[in-house]
Amino acid sequence: MARGVESIRRTALGALGAVLLLLGVALLVLPGPGLLLVSAGVVLLARAVPALDRFVAPVRIRAMRAAEESVSSGWRIAGSVLVGLFLLAAGVAWGLVSELPYSGWATGGSLIVSGFVLFALLGWSHRRVRAARRGSPTAPESAR
Repeated sequence: MARGVESIRRTALGALGAVLLLLGVALLVLPGPGLLLVSAGVVLLARAVPALDRFVAPVRIRAMRAAEESVSSGWRIAGSVLVGLFLLAAGVAWGLVSELPYSGWATGGSLIVSGFVLFALLGWSHRRVRAARRGSPTAPESAR
């Protein structure tokens, strides 16, 4: 019985990891948290297939480096905030203006969610980098 449950768990983790990985790859070129989803997908796939565990650390390092670079200067923060505001405004426009291609609240809602996710990741990155600069033990470079 326990063997069957473990098999179902590994299959579910593998399927969810594959979906997150594919969505993350798509969002690397589309607006959204692509690298974060790639990282989450690789982690879940590694839990389902232990042989993939060697890919977790390099993806995590790249994701953390990208998060740090996104808040490395005032100009980058300002640009990210402008992109987030643009995503929110575009989402509202796509939800309200029926003449736009693929108009409707499904498209508009996904743009709005992407904008909020961008703001959440921007805040998280800023807080993490600020804690690392202060030498806080809660955000060591090697542990994350």
